[in-house]
Amino acid sequence: MPIIFYILLFIFGTAIGSFLNVLIDRLPKEESIMGRSRCDSCGHQLGWRDLFPLVSYFFLMGKCRYCSKKVSIQYPLVELATGLLFVFAWVHVQPLGTGLMLKKFIILLIVSCFIVIFVSDAKHHVIPDSVQVALFSLSLFLPFSPEITAGLYLDRILAAFLVMAPILFLHVITRGKGMGFGDVKFAFIMGFLLGTLEGLIAIYLAFVLGGLVGIFLILFKLKQLKSKIAFGPFLVVGVFLVLFYKNVLVYVMKSMYGL
Repeated sequence: MPIIFYILLFIFGTAIGSFLNVLIDRLPKEESIMGRSRCDSCGHQLGWRDLFPLVSYFFLMGKCRYCSKKVSIQYPLVELATGLLFVFAWVHVQPLGTGLMLKKFIILLIVSCFIVIFVSDAKHHVIPDSVQVALFSLSLFLPFSPEITAGLYLDRILAAFLVMAPILFLHVITRGKGMGFGDVKFAFIMGFLLGTLEGLIAIYLAFVLGGLVGIFLILFKLKQLKSKIAFGPFLVVGVFLVLFYKNVLVYVMKSMYGL
């Protein structure tokens, strides 16, 4: 692909990221995603000049045009991340039988769902059900192999329950305080999307990353021992890494644990 294609893909990704910000802000509050965007501080309806991804934020030096209050850094970061991840995903999706282009587009939509889940849970401690439904629906159409059969889907459903099991167990024994039910549902989708071994590796990575980040936050007194930390972002990182680096991670895990 020529470089201009990736530049256009990045710009397209930032535009999608702008829409993802709307989902992140409104879905956890059960607000309609229809209607024009407004300033979080003064409530003024934003004009077209205020809505250029990345450009508007930096041109206005991170402030609202109408009230001069600071605009959350979330907005340009999500736009930038979406643009970069779109390019990354497009490059790294490997051929799998026929329908490669379809798989690439589905992966871009899946990545978009990951971004919404990551930021929504980190910001609001909520994983919107509508995004989980969209993610599961996309995984149904993702071509797992050149020939999709009923047996393949049955295997994936079994994998979904097996991968969900440890998260559901933690949810039950902590009565929802240690692990939310949104995490349980997300783990089910992870199992269906990745398969049993790969899904469990993603869960393992999430726990390792979550533990390391938790220790860091406590050591530097950014969080207390009993502070609540969203687990969804770590699940997203786990599933993302396995989705794109499955072969390497499976090899490493098998080498480490003799599987």
